[in-house]
Amino acid sequence: MKNDNLETMRHSLAHIMAAAVSKLWSGAKLGIGPSVDDGFYYDFDLGEATISEDDFKRIEKEMRRIIAGKLEFVRTEKTVDEALAWARDNDQPYKLELIEELRDAGEPISFYSCGDFVDLCRGPHLANTSEVGAFKLMRVAGAYWRGDEKRPQMQRLYGVAFATDAELQAHLAQIEEAKKRDHRKLGQELDLFTFSDLVGAGLPLYTPRGTVLIEELKNALKEISAKYDMQPVSIPHLAKIELYETSGHAQKFADELFRVKSHYDQEFVLKPVNCPHHTQIYASRPRSYRELPLRYIEQTMQYRDEKPGQIGGLQRTRGFTVDDGHTFCRVDQIEQEASVLVDIIEGFYKSLGLWGEHWVSLSVRDYSAPEKYIGEPDDWDAAESMLASVAEKHGLDARKMEGEAALYGPKIDFMFKDSLGRETQLATIQLDFAMPKRFGLKYTDQEGAEQVPVMIHRAILGSFERFTMLLIEHFAGRFPVWLSPEQLRVIKVKDLPEVDEFAERVMALAKEHGVRATLDDSNNSVGKKIRSAEVAKVPYSIVVGEKEAASGQLPLRIRADLVADETAEHVYAPEQLIKSIANEARGRVSKSSL
Repeated sequence: MKNDNLETMRHSLAHIMAAAVSKLWSGAKLGIGPSVDDGFYYDFDLGEATISEDDFKRIEKEMRRIIAGKLEFVRTEKTVDEALAWARDNDQPYKLELIEELRDAGEPISFYSCGDFVDLCRGPHLANTSEVGAFKLMRVAGAYWRGDEKRPQMQRLYGVAFATDAELQAHLAQIEEAKKRDHRKLGQELDLFTFSDLVGAGLPLYTPRGTVLIEELKNALKEISAKYDMQPVSIPHLAKIELYETSGHAQKFADELFRVKSHYDQEFVLKPVNCPHHTQIYASRPRSYRELPLRYIEQTMQYRDEKPGQIGGLQRTRGFTVDDGHTFCRVDQIEQEASVLVDIIEGFYKSLGLWGEHWVSLSVRDYSAPEKYIGEPDDWDAAESMLASVAEKHGLDARKMEGEAALYGPKIDFMFKDSLGRETQLATIQLDFAMPKRFGLKYTDQEGAEQVPVMIHRAILGSFERFTMLLIEHFAGRFPVWLSPEQLRVIKVKDLPEVDEFAERVMALAKEHGVRATLDDSNNSVGKKIRSAEVAKVPYSIVVGEKEAASGQLPLRIRADLVADETAEHVYAPEQLIKSIANEARGRVSKSSL
């Protein structure tokens, strides 16, 4: 089976699955059944009956019976009236609705059959049922008809499908690995974050350990930004709606705005973005060309009223912290400023070992639909040309993606792959000629004339929530030393004065040098204590007993992923060990130097 045939194969399997379900549940009402990236799904209305995972085996058995029958997929056509009669006669109200919408087209409507099962379908399908590859039913979930929460809820049955059984098994193995790395599972096991029904869905709460992770990321970004004279600013969490009406975001986020009304009948909005606030800092006094570029940065929260059904873990939240930045500059400074941001992004992701696990999108406007964007066509032409030049200069091998631009300008997006091959957009550089004009921003040029600055939006890691999710799943909780909430576990063997004194000395040294260390002096056995450190994915651990106290030397246990040679002996004096860990953390290296 060729890869270019996969979509047809998966769509054919959706048709076969619909035939099987219709056979097993008489009177099933059919929705739609498309192919998707790794398989297929079909929406069913079974009345009071529900499909559970216990039913998957018998559905698969019926599907395989149909496949073994080598039934041909036969295409036929009906007039609109014939199609409507078919839907009514077969009590298929969802198909009836779809056909009604095709009435005005005045063209014949296509159907496909295999055996005695007939379905409204545009196709295409394979020649016969035996040509499908390997498949497996995976899950069932609720889905509103046509995605409208006011419409009936159906049961969506998902399956995965590949050309060969080997490809299917590899995909299933990847899914099992993903379950082990699930950030929601590991976040709880490693005590990083939690959610509370009293606080509200989509509003994460970070524990002390999780906060360490967030703060280390923030500090890394602050240090990088300081090298390039980026200036921290601070803005409130809400503003008048007029701010976002001027920027254009009130229209874009109309259904996602959290509105706040004061006792004095004044209305505000929790900020969905920060850029409009930052324009007002720029606008607070006259600006000269000599001041530019002005680089504002901020790490702050934003809020969007996401649909409850779309909220999950740290992937999509209602409140999220962003690493945000806006540069106001002259047109002749754009390439230099964008280049600086590319250097920052490259350096940051190299420190995490993620650089190279990415591709770059040069996201430009949809030239056939200019009404979707704000700003002048000439400005858009210039902005797209400049970003293309930056991408070429840095050898980013950017793919031009039409229709992927932001509301106000083109952008360079960095798409990173995690260890399971899943893609997430993280870093971005966006040019904006439109918003400064909308807010009337000015600067005085060398000739004393007023000019409009260009605004560059930048994010190095995007939202800390989504980035934390990616880090947890990419590293499976085994963070580099500099990010680890706990860097050293001191395991005490016995309650003896000399052992206590030695362990306390190690802990004091750790505190002095800023190493995050924990003392395990519980009553558990040494084996259990060592296992506890391993489960917590602590990079380094030491066992302190009478022998160590007497010799003043510490045999170091290093987490397996951090060291190339697990058989090598690692023995250190306390001062040497603590200083080495501290230096390693400050250097933000991804592998152990011990």
